Amino acid sequence: MAVLAYIESNKSKPKKNSYEIISYGRGLADKLSTELIVLSFNIDSVEDLSNYGPDKILNIKNNDLSNFNIQKYADVIAQACNSLSIDIIIIGGSADSKYLAPSLSVKTNSSYVSNVVELPSSLEPFTLKRSTYSNKAFSDITIKNEKKLIGIYNNSFGIVEKKSNPELISIDIIIPDSTLTTDSVEHGSGDISIADADIVVSAGRGLKGPENWNIIEDLAKTLGAATACSKPVSDMGWRPHSEHVGQTGKPVATNLYIAIGISGAIQHLAGVSSSKVKVVINTDPEAPFFKAADYGIIGDAFDVVPKLNEKLKVFKAGNN
Repeated sequence: MAVLAYIESNKSKPKKNSYEIISYGRGLADKLSTELIVLSFNIDSVEDLSNYGPDKILNIKNNDLSNFNIQKYADVIAQACNSLSIDIIIIGGSADSKYLAPSLSVKTNSSYVSNVVELPSSLEPFTLKRSTYSNKAFSDITIKNEKKLIGIYNNSFGIVEKKSNPELISIDIIIPDSTLTTDSVEHGSGDISIADADIVVSAGRGLKGPENWNIIEDLAKTLGAATACSKPVSDMGWRPHSEHVGQTGKPVATNLYIAIGISGAIQHLAGVSSSKVKVVINTDPEAPFFKAADYGIIGDAFDVVPKLNEKLKVFKAGNN
């Protein structure tokens, strides 16, 4: 029995959540006294992955796997599991992984548990803790199936460095034909995707129109953050739906979430509640978001945000 950690890539580089997935896989493999195998597609260099403890790395390079495709990815991962005698698969909590999981579960005859936040509390029976009810509660799930597919909730386990000297392995695979064309659902308009971001700068109708979004993008660029928006903003077409965060959009669990001109509807708050630090900027002191935020600024975004951005630039320049 071995543990396999499947990691996603973007532009031939591991996505940032890859290191958390590998860290979780390493911790689980240690509990089971077995080896950890990392599986990736078309990554240029796997050198960084050795910092997190894999025993083996399988980096499959094939042009037919360059674009995300549920049928092809699930089939190839299943082939790897059969070839390497894998009983437990670890995947991330991105939208792509959640779309992939049902097909992968069927092809590997495994039981799937999503939103897992910790290593199993018990191995006999195999019991996992997961986030539920839009991060308002936790539940313990017991898996009786020998084959298991575990989806890690983003930023829940953390990154644990553990240097190793992994063996680079290869297997024979057959790429299936697929009539289903599936593009990644993680694309956004910013330089950093919401799924990979430590910081998210989000804005709502308080920006008054798409022509004013430059102050959000400038702040995000200074912070190295992803940009996001509330549901009304994406519904009005000011921003793409891929940037909509909240209960009905993408949930986020970032280290820092900055909400600008967002009142804080319950659906939005439910989707961002797992972020470690929440900052709100709003002219309305009665906005619901202030009750949920760690820090709040009552003020006009068009006055506050540019000044904040300039102060951050000076701070960064003095600390480089």
